[in-house]
Amino acid sequence: MQEATAATKAELNLGLVESLKLYRKACLWSIFFSTCVVMEGFDMLLLNSLYAYPPFQHQFGIELEDGTFELTAAWQSGLSIGAFGGQIIGLFINGIIADRFGYRKTLIGALVGCCGFIFIIFFSETTVQLLIGELLIGVPWGVFQTITITYASEVCPTHLRAYLTTYVNLCWVIGQFIASGVLRAMLTRDDKWGYKIPFALQWIWPIPLMAGIWLAPESPWSLSRLTTRSSEIPFQPDETISMMIFTNEMEKKTEEGTTYLELFKSVNLRRTEIVCVTWMIQTFCGNTFSSYSTYFYEQAGLASESSFSMTLGQYALGAMGTFLSWFLMRQFGRRTLYLSGQVFMCILLFIIGCTSFAGHGNTAAQWTTGSMMLVYTFTYNSTVGPLCYSLVSELPSTRLRIKSTVVARNVYNVACIISNLITPRMINPTAWGWGTKSGFFWAGSCFLCAVWTYFRLPEPKGRTYAELDVLFEKRISARKFKTTYIEQFNTHEDGAEVFNYLAPIGTLGLQPNLSSS
Repeated sequence: MQEATAATKAELNLGLVESLKLYRKACLWSIFFSTCVVMEGFDMLLLNSLYAYPPFQHQFGIELEDGTFELTAAWQSGLSIGAFGGQIIGLFINGIIADRFGYRKTLIGALVGCCGFIFIIFFSETTVQLLIGELLIGVPWGVFQTITITYASEVCPTHLRAYLTTYVNLCWVIGQFIASGVLRAMLTRDDKWGYKIPFALQWIWPIPLMAGIWLAPESPWSLSRLTTRSSEIPFQPDETISMMIFTNEMEKKTEEGTTYLELFKSVNLRRTEIVCVTWMIQTFCGNTFSSYSTYFYEQAGLASESSFSMTLGQYALGAMGTFLSWFLMRQFGRRTLYLSGQVFMCILLFIIGCTSFAGHGNTAAQWTTGSMMLVYTFTYNSTVGPLCYSLVSELPSTRLRIKSTVVARNVYNVACIISNLITPRMINPTAWGWGTKSGFFWAGSCFLCAVWTYFRLPEPKGRTYAELDVLFEKRISARKFKTTYIEQFNTHEDGAEVFNYLAPIGTLGLQPNLSSS
């Protein structure tokens, strides 16, 4: 108990620079793990951008009355949904095997699967074949989505958690930027290799990633859950491991297991709701709308070259926004940024909707739409985009983190399926044909998300996992998380409002030698 106390206080007292020095290798390994998301960001944007790519349209689309080719709204939705369907399967598989075999082996297995499934996508000649490939490759993508952020949150201390988890968003943006650049370079080709070469580039990622992950250390939190300790074996853990064990055992007091059912019991129900809706907001704040930006720019009247150039600039701004978020969240915290970002994006989406009144052929309206989309992407990647990864990795209990993240990401994927069903129909002239009027719909959706955030999203900034456990167990209001003082180890301070969380060593299952240094 004393070692756990010392470790908690030491972690809270560490500054940013000291944390970087002490946990330098952990940061580097976390960054390497997150590189898997660069690959996924590349792959995901590739498909959505190809909907606006002439050779791809000619191969997989239908001929319109004016002689041009267009992929139908139904197939646009189907291909995107296929990938999300695979991710749902992969996420649930991950939730089972990651707890059993650890993060490293699970991630390597997913990368092996990627290598094989890319063959199907590369050699596809029909939309059905492409759909099968997208469905299958979605399975390993589902694994990447949770392990990268949980690993980042578990190998680094409190003051580095936000930076390493939000770095995952930067990896998404880097992948999207690379995909935009590749497609912009391929515009000079008018044959099938214009889209097959980008597909083939997906093979670059898995092998070096597998080699590096094999050499990486396993998450210590994962090891503390996988390893069984016996009272007959003398065990002298250092203070940090003691804190992990204390937090893990403290959660055992209120949790009888680590099954998916536990996510919906007692205090975990609230935590599950928060992480699920927080991740769902990434879609319903209008981000799906922006992910079709290249196709959207074309439908707004911009030429193909200008559309791909705008998309390239869009994701360059996204990377800058993620860097800015690291400074903003240190100053304002997660909750404030998450809320203010949604309010500002709501305004931007409303402006995009208003440009529809200027008419389809209005050049000023076309570039206003493009400019607002650029500002939207910068805002999203300064606030909601990166902070979501920090929030969903910090707010679940440590024992249920992988399963909580799996369920939350699957809720996100269901939200993506819904939005990918309706977004192509909003934009596609062969379907609803709303064009820029779609901005009104997403502005309303974003406003509702902001209302939920104000009332339900707590502030985890500066809290250890054990402190968050106490706040949730005491059912503290989300708006009071930031100002509530906690003394979980029963060290009283006069004049302070204290919530004590003191459990006898025997009830926590700790060995007697843990109570002394």
